[in-house]
Amino acid sequence: MDTPKPSAPAAEGAGEEKLKIYLLPNLFTAGNLFCGFLALTRIVEADPGAVDFNSIIRHALGYILLACIFDLLDGRVARMGGYESPFGREFDSLADIVSFGVAPAFLVHRIVLKPVFVNHPEVGWFIASLYVICGAFRLARFNCLAAMSNAGGGKYFLGFPIPMAAGMVASLTMFLIWFDEKDFPVGTWRYALPVILVFLSFMMVSEVKYPTFKKLDWRTQRPFVKTLIIALLIGSFIVLWQQILPVVAPLVFTAYLVYGFVRPSISRRMQKEIEVDDDPDEGDADGAAATGK
Repeated sequence: MDTPKPSAPAAEGAGEEKLKIYLLPNLFTAGNLFCGFLALTRIVEADPGAVDFNSIIRHALGYILLACIFDLLDGRVARMGGYESPFGREFDSLADIVSFGVAPAFLVHRIVLKPVFVNHPEVGWFIASLYVICGAFRLARFNCLAAMSNAGGGKYFLGFPIPMAAGMVASLTMFLIWFDEKDFPVGTWRYALPVILVFLSFMMVSEVKYPTFKKLDWRTQRPFVKTLIIALLIGSFIVLWQQILPVVAPLVFTAYLVYGFVRPSISRRMQKEIEVDDDPDEGDADGAAATGK
């Protein structure tokens, strides 16, 4: 009596998990990576002796800030639609190291580090590479902890997020360019960028907790006043973005950076109010849950 033999393809494919690649969140991640590449291209093309140097650098800064928006959208779209996957997390990290690691470091090196350390270029290389290495380290730590906890992160970022670090570097550079074009005396203020870059490098690999704002529910019907304020702020930004962006953006990123230090000293009730934590049953997210990019 003949016994049926299992087909080879079926036997080989038994128990294998299919790789999940979702279109929409990965498109936003691709937009993030594309903006990072454009930022690097504009920085390379910028000639410090040319008349349009500030304009080209401003374009590069805009691409870095736009990459921050794409990075915000890809994560939110993935969570809202249930499209989170290991592939998306890895792709997002690869895009982040280009847009928020290499591009800001190269920007500060081109504008400040290279002219300052003319006689000792290796010092400028070290400062810029330190930022890139720490950024890569925190992304690798995030991916490992997320895989261990079988989640894409918790309620808190462990250390300063690399998109926020890049946004802070880009916004401060934009502010200095705006300050210089207003004929205000910049003086030695621009030389603070290397110090800030080193500080942000250590903050990214620190264990200071920052809220992820993943609890923010855009479908809620309760906060009428908050909705009105957000709508007015967005409208004002659209109308006056060229005038207010160089000033408001650094304040936003700096406020987020400082909040990580003052957060342990404020009341739990105020923390929940700021961080939009509406779930009273959830305790403080420690350990593997307190992770982030």
